Amino acid sequence: MSRRQRDARDYARRMRVIQERADARRGRMRWATTAIVVVALAFGVLVVAKLGGAGEGGGENASPVPTGDAATAVVSGLTSVPAATLNSVARGNDPTLPNLTTGQEVLKDGGKPLVLYVGAEYCPFCAAQRWPLVIALSRFGTFQGLTLSRSASDDTFPDTPTISFHGSTYTSQYLTFQGVETSTNERQGGSYAPLDTLTPQQQQIVAKYNAPPYVDAQSAGAIPFLTFANQGLMAGSSFSPQLLKGMTHAEIVSAVADPQSSLGRTVDGNANAMTALLCRLTGGQPGDVCTSPAVTAFEKDFANVSVK
Repeated sequence: MSRRQRDARDYARRMRVIQERADARRGRMRWATTAIVVVALAFGVLVVAKLGGAGEGGGENASPVPTGDAATAVVSGLTSVPAATLNSVARGNDPTLPNLTTGQEVLKDGGKPLVLYVGAEYCPFCAAQRWPLVIALSRFGTFQGLTLSRSASDDTFPDTPTISFHGSTYTSQYLTFQGVETSTNERQGGSYAPLDTLTPQQQQIVAKYNAPPYVDAQSAGAIPFLTFANQGLMAGSSFSPQLLKGMTHAEIVSAVADPQSSLGRTVDGNANAMTALLCRLTGGQPGDVCTSPAVTAFEKDFANVSVK
């Protein structure tokens, strides 16, 4: 057995363990079906589970979150990963594909396909998922107001470096994006402080699609929750937050710009998968993105997805 095969075997084993733990946590979390108050209670259940010993301790050795010009450089690098890098990565390190739905009306906002993300700043799985999501969406439009953050220091995978969608805006002629961060990464009493509130429409979408039969029972109610116009769904992160452990924001951005790095091939490969699905929803626009090798590598995976 080669070293690469051993590494792949060990990685797969670690991922199974991580997923089993994540599923156990997610299975205790259920979103509201009628009111945001119930959503808050669901978060309370998760917090109780964490206080019972499910976490991995604090992250007191984490490096400071960049500010000023350093933060600007991170955001700029993440939202402008070179097309040549993404094309070189293509499928990368076996990306996680969204679960496709059938027979569902294309979810739109303002006449454009709507991508809805629901997560929380304390959540390490959300922290991981934002990296490829920002890369993918940046190929169709422009973010303003993205900020740098970390997952909670007292949750599992503590202090995972990330970006927050809270307070940000997204402009695109092809897509609409709504990013909801329901809680901060700071404690307020026995739970994390509330942040963004789901709209009634968002509550309805989550209640319907973040549950069987659209996601499996073990993942129902998980965050991050991501719907690509209700044609593709994801409940949970595309890769383990463990891969980001001990890294700074700048180091992660440097890795995703390097098509030879293992982390870059993981993050960029997942970004490419999201991009390919979005290209189906936009009718293949913008053309330079949707005809690129980064997207055509997934042509067969999303061939039956409804187009604009």
